[in-house]
Amino acid sequence: MKKRVFYLLALIFVLNSCTRDELQNENPVIEAVQKDPLTGKQINAEINNTIKNTGSFNWKNASDHLLWSAIFRGNRMVSIGFGSSKNDFDRSLSLDNKAMETEILGLIQQYEGIEQTRFLVSSDQYLNQMDVIIDKEETITALRKMKNIRYVEPGDYHYFEIEKSLNPNEKSSSGSSGCGFGSTALNAADYTTTTPNAKVPWAFTKHNIPNAWSYSSGAGVTIGLIDTGVSPEQTLLGSSFNTGASSGRTISKFGSYVNGSTTDGPADQCGHGTKMASVMAAPKNNAGLPVGVAYNANLITYRAASNVVLETSSEQNGVKTAFTDLANNASVKIISMSMGHIFSVGKIEDGVKYAYSKGKLIFCAGGTSTSFTNFVGVIFPASMSETQAVTGVKEGTSNQKCDVCHSGSQIDFTFQMERANGNTVPVLSYYNNQADYVGGSSVATAATAGIAALVWAKNPSWTRDQVLNKMRQSATYYPTVNSSYGYGNINVLAAVQ
Repeated sequence: MKKRVFYLLALIFVLNSCTRDELQNENPVIEAVQKDPLTGKQINAEINNTIKNTGSFNWKNASDHLLWSAIFRGNRMVSIGFGSSKNDFDRSLSLDNKAMETEILGLIQQYEGIEQTRFLVSSDQYLNQMDVIIDKEETITALRKMKNIRYVEPGDYHYFEIEKSLNPNEKSSSGSSGCGFGSTALNAADYTTTTPNAKVPWAFTKHNIPNAWSYSSGAGVTIGLIDTGVSPEQTLLGSSFNTGASSGRTISKFGSYVNGSTTDGPADQCGHGTKMASVMAAPKNNAGLPVGVAYNANLITYRAASNVVLETSSEQNGVKTAFTDLANNASVKIISMSMGHIFSVGKIEDGVKYAYSKGKLIFCAGGTSTSFTNFVGVIFPASMSETQAVTGVKEGTSNQKCDVCHSGSQIDFTFQMERANGNTVPVLSYYNNQADYVGGSSVATAATAGIAALVWAKNPSWTRDQVLNKMRQSATYYPTVNSSYGYGNINVLAAVQ
C-alpha cells in the first residue's frame, strides 16, 4: 500500500514538473509581449491624463511597466532614492546609508547579471540618492518592493522633447520668460529714474520698493540663484557689480551643469539667468540701466541647466548639486529658482528638502505655460511645501494672472509684471550697456526673492519663518490666503518698516 502511494505521488510530481516545464517554455513568448515598452506618445498620454484628472503626476503611482517604459525611452537611466523613511534623504543623518546602498546595488547586480561598475553611474555625496543604468523590467519591479526604497524614477526621460515632436506646429507661448539674447529700447513709461542714474522698473513702484530702499538695500544678505548662469558680457553682473550705491558686496558664479563629461562653466548660454540676476540684484549706479530689487545684496549664481525646462539627467543633476552646494554655504539665506518641470523629480525634491533643512528660504516659479502644457497648475518644485511659489499678475491686480502665468492653491505670493499693453519688466540685457524686458512667473519669483533679501537685511537676526511671516503680513490677502494667488502682492515698504 505504501509503495502504491509513493508511486502515485511520484507520478503527480512528474506530471506537475512537465506542466511547469511547459509553462516555462511558454513564458518567454508571453514575456516578450509584456516587455514591449510603451511608446513616448503612450507614456506622455498617461502622464497628461493623470495630471488632468488628479492635478499632478508622480512616478511612484505609475505601474511597473509605465515606469520601465519611460526608463527604456530615457537612455535606461534610473534615479533611485533610498532611506529608512520618506524623509531619510540626508546621508549625514542616515546611519545605515552605506548598508542600504550596498543592498540595493547587490539586488541590481543579481537581476541585471552584470558587475556594479557597469551599471552604477553616480552616488550622491550628501543625499541618499544614486543614478544607475537598468535594462530589465524585472529589476525595476524588484527594486520597488524593497523596504528601503523611497523612489525609483526615470533619470533621463525627455517628456517635453516627445511632446514637441507630437505637436510640431505648436509653439511655446512662454514669451520672454525663456531663453533669449535680445536687447530692446525701453519705453520711457516703463521706468522712472533714481540717483545716481539708474532706471527703476514700473513694477517696483507698484510694490512700493523705491520707498522701501530708505530702510533696506539688501546689504549683508546673500542670495543663491539657480538658473542658466550669468552672461560674461554683462559687466554690471561682473566687474561693475560693486559700483555706485551698490558697494561692499560680491558676486560669485559657479557651474553645476555637465555638458558631456565636465561642467561647461558658469556662463549663461540661454539668457534667462542673466535677466533673473538683474531683477534680483543689478547695481544702482550711473549706468542709466535697470536696477535690481536688492541692489546691495550679495549674489551667488549657478549655471545648473541649459534652459528653463529640467528634463535631462544633466539638468536635474545640475539643479540637485546647486541646491546642496547652496545649502552647505552658511552665508546663503535665500535661494531662488525660476525653472522646473510639470511633475516631480525625486533627486531635485531631495535637494530642495536638504536646503530647507539648513534654514534656507526658497522661492520657485509657479509656472509659465506653453501651448501644450497649459492644463498644468503650479509646477514642480514650486508645488512643494518647502518652497514659496510665486506667479505673475497683471498691473493693478492681485488675482489676474499674466497671460502665460500659472496659478493654483499652492501659490504663496504674486508680483505685478504685465502691463495692459503687454510690456513686462525692464532688466539688463545679455549684452553690456543694453536693456531688455522679461515676464512670466520667472521674473515674479526673482523679484520676490529680492524682496525677501530687503526684509532680512533690515532684520538680520530674524529666522526664515520671521522673514516669511513679515512678507505675508504685508501682502494683499493677509491673513486669509486667496485660493489661487496665496497672500497676493507684497507692499515692500510695509514689509521693511
